[in-house]
Amino acid sequence: MLKELLVLLITSQFLFSDAITPIPLNPDYDKEKAALGKSLFFDQILSIDGSRSCASCHHLPGSGADNIAFSLGMSNHATSINTPTVLNARFNFVQFWNGRVETLHEQALVPLFNPKEMGESIEASIEKLNKSKYKEKFENLFPEGVTKDSIAQVIEEFEKALTTPNSRFDKYLRGDEYALNEQELRGYKAFQNQGCISCHNGVNIGGNMYQKMGIMIPYDHTVDATSIEGRYAVTGRQRDKAVFKVPTLRNIDLTAPYLHDGSATSLRDVVIDMREHQLGILEEDKSIDDIVAFLKTLTGESPKILSGTSE
Repeated sequence: MLKELLVLLITSQFLFSDAITPIPLNPDYDKEKAALGKSLFFDQILSIDGSRSCASCHHLPGSGADNIAFSLGMSNHATSINTPTVLNARFNFVQFWNGRVETLHEQALVPLFNPKEMGESIEASIEKLNKSKYKEKFENLFPEGVTKDSIAQVIEEFEKALTTPNSRFDKYLRGDEYALNEQELRGYKAFQNQGCISCHNGVNIGGNMYQKMGIMIPYDHTVDATSIEGRYAVTGRQRDKAVFKVPTLRNIDLTAPYLHDGSATSLRDVVIDMREHQLGILEEDKSIDDIVAFLKTLTGESPKILSGTSE
């Protein structure tokens, strides 16, 4: 009874307010810088051996992730945590599962210089770019040319363009009462009533708070201890172990496997896991399939910048 009361208290503030808002139709970003950032995002020039690009782990067009539990970086080293989607990342209040940076500008550089991901140094990156076709493009956009900051800026602007508006759920939020069918509407109601919306809310339907994994029932799926550290790796506080940024649910039908450890391979699996560990709901019922149906309505349109258009 105590668990049910807690969920009710957490959720009540959202049930009668606009807890979720549609993705803006025309995101603001610098189109010239974004175009240069797009070229770099898909180019392997920034990896130490020319074998990897940002797109190696963030597939575009597509999920914006790579659909395996742990991504492979330099020398096929596997990451210790599931790669989050880069789609709609601009709406997250911090970046990465553990929130170790706040902005896309900071995030853009981290994989480039991580020895297990792309593994290059900033000095070598700048030197390579200054010997490439990119030198003139940077100089046309930045008085200082190629610098650590200008590299971050162009990738940041490209990532700001990676929004996916006009999902069927967005259309419903904007007033199209026929955008969702009966099962999907039941799923949305269950999503609210069971407490999912207490963490998955806002424009990104997630990505705007931290939460402990296993708040109601301890979570013990993870094999690799480093992938359960969460915020602890940033703060060093014991209470931050297994605390993660709540992920976005936008385009979730495209981004399997799920969770920080990639252990849930289907939408049904992740709904069951979340109901159990986060909400304390152990019984399986038809609402699970209804919630899954609702989650599938969160797939939006592919970002226009990927099709060569920006308007």
